[in-house]
Amino acid sequence: MFCYQCQETAKNSGCPIKGICGKVESTSNLQDLLIFVLKGISFFEEKLKEMDEKSDENHLFIIKSLFSTVTNVNFDDDKLIELITEGLQRKEEVKKKFFNLYKKKNHKEFEGILPDCALWTGEPLEYEKKGKEVGILTTENEDVRSLRELLIIGIKGISAYADHAAILGMKKQEIGDFMVEALASTTKNLSVDEMVNLVMKAGKISVDTMALLDEANTKAYGNPEITEVNIGVRNNPGILISGHDLKDMDELLKQTEGTGVDVYTHGEMLPANYYPAFKKYKHFVGNYGSAWYNQNSEFESFNGPILMTTNCLVPPKKDCKYFDRLYTTGLVGFKGVKHIPDRKEGSEKDFSEIIEQAKKCPPPEEIEKGTIVGGFAHSQVIALADKVVEAVKSGAIKRFVVMGGCDGRHQSRNYYTELAKKLPQDTVILTAGCAKYRYNKLPLGNIDGIPRILDAGQCNDSYSLAVIALKLKEVFGVKDINDLPISYDIAWYEQKAVAVLLALLYLGVKNIRLGPTLPAFLSPTVLNVLVDKFAIKPIGTVDDDLKAIMAGN
Repeated sequence: MFCYQCQETAKNSGCPIKGICGKVESTSNLQDLLIFVLKGISFFEEKLKEMDEKSDENHLFIIKSLFSTVTNVNFDDDKLIELITEGLQRKEEVKKKFFNLYKKKNHKEFEGILPDCALWTGEPLEYEKKGKEVGILTTENEDVRSLRELLIIGIKGISAYADHAAILGMKKQEIGDFMVEALASTTKNLSVDEMVNLVMKAGKISVDTMALLDEANTKAYGNPEITEVNIGVRNNPGILISGHDLKDMDELLKQTEGTGVDVYTHGEMLPANYYPAFKKYKHFVGNYGSAWYNQNSEFESFNGPILMTTNCLVPPKKDCKYFDRLYTTGLVGFKGVKHIPDRKEGSEKDFSEIIEQAKKCPPPEEIEKGTIVGGFAHSQVIALADKVVEAVKSGAIKRFVVMGGCDGRHQSRNYYTELAKKLPQDTVILTAGCAKYRYNKLPLGNIDGIPRILDAGQCNDSYSLAVIALKLKEVFGVKDINDLPISYDIAWYEQKAVAVLLALLYLGVKNIRLGPTLPAFLSPTVLNVLVDKFAIKPIGTVDDDLKAIMAGN
């Protein structure tokens, strides 16, 4: 195996034996084979498009398959084997469709050269062996490999947002079309400029996909509201729900109402507390714990069942105290952990097994008390625009610092906590994603009633941060988004953060600090391109970066 798609990859180079995330060699190889199969499907889909035969029948399968390879989503080889088998069947169908159409239009058989991903087929017993042959390192040129992987990793992140939107009934042909274009592009010998252009196009598609998900979430559950979220516990048994899937949250709350079982969020599900549709449930208590990497201790002390709706799942040890209380659903999987099946059309998922187990569990152990404030998505901040503009004009607010992204295990991430503590009292932090847990419980106060930490929500709600920046650009009448008093100090961990980064680059944002390390999949040459064009830079020391940020650099 060889994997370097996440920030914690071994020695910031790559995981060659077992993933730091916990995935084993067989899982990594099967993920590589699944991407290979998706490239084969996309090759023929693009050929059909060239013949004016448009279709979206494989789009959702491609999106879900890409999402299943995102860090800390699926560790179950059987699920990957199922996806690969279905993918090979789909590839044969689209191949046959292309060959028949080509013959009908050209009155002869297709004689063009086909890449291995378009030709290969095999049985499940052959999958892992083939996966070893088609991994990342099969692209020998380091710079070509880097650009291809930047693109693939970017669309993996986009696929997560596209899948969440699709679950809520929102789809866009253009998103699926680009997934096909991006995957098929890796079978061609493109120039550097062509590959860079595709990476930039991924940024546009990332913006469009986050906008689509924002529309889906707000149509279904209302615009997030400024909310004080309880972080304590009550004396009832509870269910802890983690991940990003708001429809799972909705259905769980409905099914637990009146059962005597409370519901708490964990990790990236915290922003569910901000949505009006969920506030009507009296048994929705608040948030328990912190970021994903603390789940081993926090899941143990919670005492009740835990539902993982998406990443980040930390592989549980079989002798851990919560193994028999852990449930996965959707694309999440881990062998031996109970899985809640997908909803059938027109019906809800059945959470009765979790609810019945919860009734027999003791209440959660209290690990903290108090409240945290969030819900500053674009609709709320724009409603406060006059107040914010006045604070900037009066000098009460000197600078906004975007510190969104991911949290993780590395001690070096304490940088973000220390930076938040040291930022002057006339600065405001804009955040989204689980990076917030590094500072969202600090007593940073407010500026003329405006909290100094404005949490927009989940990582996909980075879209709100972009909308806020664009609104400020309009209000202040500046021509360039980089002329605003906004600095970007982004923490990344997995592929969705890469999608957000590409979105910011597409919007023209420059001088982004990225940490705690730069991605291992960026070759020196590709990194230089990003530095030259966008002035991307690694984080430095807290004191040096603080001086630079306050100076607008």
